[in-house]
Amino acid sequence: MKDMKDIKDIKDIKVFPSEYNFCKILWENEPVTSNELVKLCNQQLEWKKSTTYTVIRRLTERGIIKSENAVVTSLVSKEEVDSAQSIEIVDNTFGGSLPDFIAAFSRQRSISEQEKEDIKRIFGL
Repeated sequence: MKDMKDIKDIKDIKVFPSEYNFCKILWENEPVTSNELVKLCNQQLEWKKSTTYTVIRRLTERGIIKSENAVVTSLVSKEEVDSAQSIEIVDNTFGGSLPDFIAAFSRQRSISEQEKEDIKRIFGL
């Protein structure tokens, strides 16, 4: 197994959709043994044992999770993964423009008054 990579920047976090489903199971159950993860992934994702171990290896190599003595824990929180994915979408699809992202989002989905207030609070408006 490779040495774990230090994640220095939120943009360095990369979790693919199927890996994200795995991470949700991990976040809900950690720390968890790899054997228990195999069972949970089989039940919830219909994965074979080999698939679960492949994902554990890949995420460990990328520094997203840690597996020591058959116990798996996350090194990156759900919030950090969600932030990284959001930044990637804004950067790749909207040229890094948050206003363009919000405009595109709001054209397809109305924003409630509560959401508007939450956004104002987040940005200190």
